[in-house]
Amino acid sequence: MANQTITITNNVTGESIDFPLRSGSVGPSAADISSLYKESGIFTYDPGFMSTASCHSAITYIDGEDGILLYRGYPIEQLATKASFLEVAYLLLYGELPVETELVGFEKLITRHTMLNENLKDFLNGFHYDAHPMAILIGVVGSLSAFYHDSLSVNDARHREISAHRLIAKLPTIAAAAYKHSIGEPIMYPRNDLRYCANFLHMMFATPCEVYKPTLIAEKAMNLLFILHADHEQNASTSTVRLAGSSGANPFACVAAGIASLWGPAHGGANEAVLDMLHEIGDVKNVQRYMEKAKDKDDPFRLMGFGHRVYKNYDPRAKIIREVCHQVLEELADTNNPLFELAMKLEEIALSDDYFVERKLYPNVDFYSGIIYQALGIPRNMFTVMFAVARTVGWVSHWMEMMSDPNNRIGRPRQIYHGPTQRDYLPISKR
Repeated sequence: MANQTITITNNVTGESIDFPLRSGSVGPSAADISSLYKESGIFTYDPGFMSTASCHSAITYIDGEDGILLYRGYPIEQLATKASFLEVAYLLLYGELPVETELVGFEKLITRHTMLNENLKDFLNGFHYDAHPMAILIGVVGSLSAFYHDSLSVNDARHREISAHRLIAKLPTIAAAAYKHSIGEPIMYPRNDLRYCANFLHMMFATPCEVYKPTLIAEKAMNLLFILHADHEQNASTSTVRLAGSSGANPFACVAAGIASLWGPAHGGANEAVLDMLHEIGDVKNVQRYMEKAKDKDDPFRLMGFGHRVYKNYDPRAKIIREVCHQVLEELADTNNPLFELAMKLEEIALSDDYFVERKLYPNVDFYSGIIYQALGIPRNMFTVMFAVARTVGWVSHWMEMMSDPNNRIGRPRQIYHGPTQRDYLPISKR
C-alpha cells in the first residue's frame, strides 16, 4: 500500500500534511512521520513507544489481542512442540527452517564454538565470589570483543555471521561458568557429544569428580523454555541491542547492553517476582485472601505473572509451558510441590473470577517458568541468566537484520524539554 497516505491536521494553525502509510504483511499499518519535524516543526510524544514502530522487521510477529506469536511466520505452538532450539535459532537467523543437512552443519558449527578462550578464566576469577551471575554475564560478554576481534567488522556480512554464531554458542558456557564461580566450583568445559540444552545442563551441574547426565524431561523442559524465550519482537532489551547497534558498536557490546536491559525487574526478572509472590502467600488456604488484596487498589500487594503489556488475551506461551510444568514436576517426583499447588489455585481463581477475566489478567509465561527452573535445581539468581541465554538468538537475529538494512540510521529519540530557558553565568560571589 505504498501510495496510501494519512493526513494530519494542526488544529491551531489549520495546516494539513500528508504522510505515507506503511503496511507490513500482517498487523496494523503505521503513519510514516519521519518528516513531521521538517514539515511542521513539531515532534510526536509517545512515552514507552507504545504507538511507535521503530523499524521494519521480518523476524517475529505478535498479535496481543488474539494471543498470537509467530517466529518467521511459524506459530510458537508448533515450534515449541516439534522443533529443537537450534532449529529455531537457524530459523530466526536465516528466515527459513533448515533442511537436514543444514541443521546438522549448523549444530556442528555451534558446538565447535562453545569453548571459551582460556584467558577468560582469569577475568572470571576477578569477580567477587558472591557477584550476581547477571553482573558477570554482562562483563564477560562485553569483553569478548577483546578476545575475538578477528571478525568484528560490522559492515562485513561474513563477520556479522561469525560473531552471531559465537554468541549463540558461548552464552551457555559463560552462563554456566558464572554459576560455577558463584558457588565456588570449578568451571566445566563443554562437551561436543551433547546436544545444546543437555550440554548446558552438564556445564551447570557436573563436577570433575562426578558425571552429570541430564534426564530427558530436563532437556525437554530446557529446550522448550529456550524456544519460548528466543524472541519477542521489539521488547526493551531487543530495542536496546538495536539502538546500541545503530551506532556501529560491535555485536558483543550490543548484546552486553541487551543483557543489562534484561536484568531490570520489569523485564527479565518477572519469574523471580512470581516465586517471591508464591512464598509470600505461603499456603493454598491463603490464596483467596491474597486475591482480594490484589483487587484492592490501595493494597501494595500485586499479582505477579498475570497479564502482559502486549498480550491482551491468554499468553500463548503460557498454554504450552503449563503442560510441561506438570510433566517436569511429575518426572522429578515433585508432584506435591506446594508452590505448584499454589500456582494452580491462583490460576483457577483468576480464570474464573470476573475481576480478573474482565481485565484479561491471564497467566503469562513467567508464571510457570520459575517453578520449572526451581524444579530443575537452577537457583533464582540464575533465572534471568537463563532468559539471556535463550534471548541471545533473538538479539543477534535483530542485530544482523538491522545491520544489513541499507536504510539503517543511528537511533536518536527526541524530547520535550522542561528545563530552564537560556540564562547567564554568574560569578560565585554573586549567586
